[in-house]
Amino acid sequence: MTSVLTNINAMAALQTLRSIGSQMETTQDRISSGMRVGSASDNAAYWSIATTMRSDNAALSSVQDAMGLGAAKVDTAYSGMQAAIDVVQEIKNKLVTAGESSADKSKIQEEISQLQNQLKSISSSASFSGENWLQADIGGKQDSNAYLAVAGDAITKQIVGSFTRDAQGNVSIQTVTVKLDQTNVLFDLSGGDAGLLDASIAKGARAVKDTSGLDRYARVNTSAMNDTTAVYKEIGGDIWIKGDTQGNFTEGSTGNYLMKVGGAFIDAVYSTGAKEYQVSTAALMATNATITLATGVSVSELDITKLDDYRKTGGAKNLGMGDGTNVTDDQLIAALTSFVDQQLDKMTSAAAKLGAVSSRINMQEDFVNKLSDSLDRGVGRLVDADMNEESTKLKALQTQQQLAIQSLSIANSDSQNILSLFR
Repeated sequence: MTSVLTNINAMAALQTLRSIGSQMETTQDRISSGMRVGSASDNAAYWSIATTMRSDNAALSSVQDAMGLGAAKVDTAYSGMQAAIDVVQEIKNKLVTAGESSADKSKIQEEISQLQNQLKSISSSASFSGENWLQADIGGKQDSNAYLAVAGDAITKQIVGSFTRDAQGNVSIQTVTVKLDQTNVLFDLSGGDAGLLDASIAKGARAVKDTSGLDRYARVNTSAMNDTTAVYKEIGGDIWIKGDTQGNFTEGSTGNYLMKVGGAFIDAVYSTGAKEYQVSTAALMATNATITLATGVSVSELDITKLDDYRKTGGAKNLGMGDGTNVTDDQLIAALTSFVDQQLDKMTSAAAKLGAVSSRINMQEDFVNKLSDSLDRGVGRLVDADMNEESTKLKALQTQQQLAIQSLSIANSDSQNILSLFR
């Protein structure tokens, strides 16, 4: 049926044209924005996921900045520790030189004093963003279980490591922890002398290994070498054997031996099973024994021009090596050298730990960079428009639009054709 009031063909053509126009609008919007899902109305689920992932990625960017700040602090502390190690090594070398009987100890001490001042300068300068990990108030105190001064108030430093979201949607910040205590702080600002460079030497005791290889302290035998009723001779490897005044020596497991450790002598025994000399169990100090520290005899304060103070019986600086009149300069220098070497070993361990933390941060930074890229790719897969597909679709829609306009034009001309029927 043909009607001049209702043009069904025109209505159908118009509806098609409107549909094509709507599709073209969507396609052009995707082309201009580059996004297939630009708002929640496009795809609520994908839009929600993409928005959350973008938020997490922004948080990761902040994590990268925080990690960069933390890495700088670690690197600063490591550089300072490495520089301090070099200086302490030089102090050790000077002490070795001072062990020569003809060495001018006052001249050598002048050099050592300059090196000690350099240690303080390095420690105070190793600061980044107002934080200094080489000198801190760690509240040093005497700890009977650890023998020497330890941190009473260890300081925990945290470096932002990552941002995570679990399956339940809960977020958390993961951190890398660095603990500042007597194992890595050079100077204890509390005055407790628990730092590596302000800790004093133990009086009358030496760090040794027990028969199980564990770290222990052993008492110095303060009278053996001054025993006028016996004779000692060195048999190699810093081991001395005791004999009578006639020069008779009993060897083997029944012999009496001394082991020289840090310029002092400690009772030793011959282990038949191990076929070696070991520290006598009787010489080992109890695990809860308290060791007195020589006052002001640390790496940063030792003075080889004051050896008389170090041997003076009853003096605050006495090293507890025996009768003051019989302790030689060589023994005192050896004790100081051994102590400096012991602290140097601790500093090396501290530097190694800082290096490990730095390496971990570098690996974490690399991981966060890759994770951020992965999140970007994930979001892109969800919401980015395929420009090749959209451009092809636009071309097709433009052609369909032209055909729809032509179809609408034909439908509208049907009403004009009716007039010819009435002529």
